[in-house]
Amino acid sequence: MSYTVSMADALNTPVNIDLKKNESLTIDWTDGARSVYPIAYLRKMSPSAEMRELRKEMNANPLTILPHGMGAGGQIAAIGAELVGNYAIKIEFSDGHNTGLYTWAYLREIDPSNQNDGLTKSDQGPSHNNPLGLPGSH
Repeated sequence: MSYTVSMADALNTPVNIDLKKNESLTIDWTDGARSVYPIAYLRKMSPSAEMRELRKEMNANPLTILPHGMGAGGQIAAIGAELVGNYAIKIEFSDGHNTGLYTWAYLREIDPSNQNDGLTKSDQGPSHNNPLGLPGSH
């Protein structure tokens, strides 16, 4: 059996990963690009279902009440991280959040140097409560 790597997969492969728990995650990619993700940004952009919904809510209503631990009170840190196969990293944050898998493709999508509206492509999909996008469902 042979395995072929698509061009997108090849570009979305890190050659170096450097996590500074109180500062940032830096990734050097195979195409020569470098992405630097502040820890608080990674927490905000978690790919978990609950955070996707919260980002949608915050985009629609800037007065959204944030869950405990996400306000401006304390500084968020990464207290641990582990590679998941050869496609993702899982990060545990100081507020206890640890449910998001950051795939390499997702990290390329949310590169802070390319963001402008605070929503990702997956955030713009149907609601977690209505995954099929059916009318009249919530």
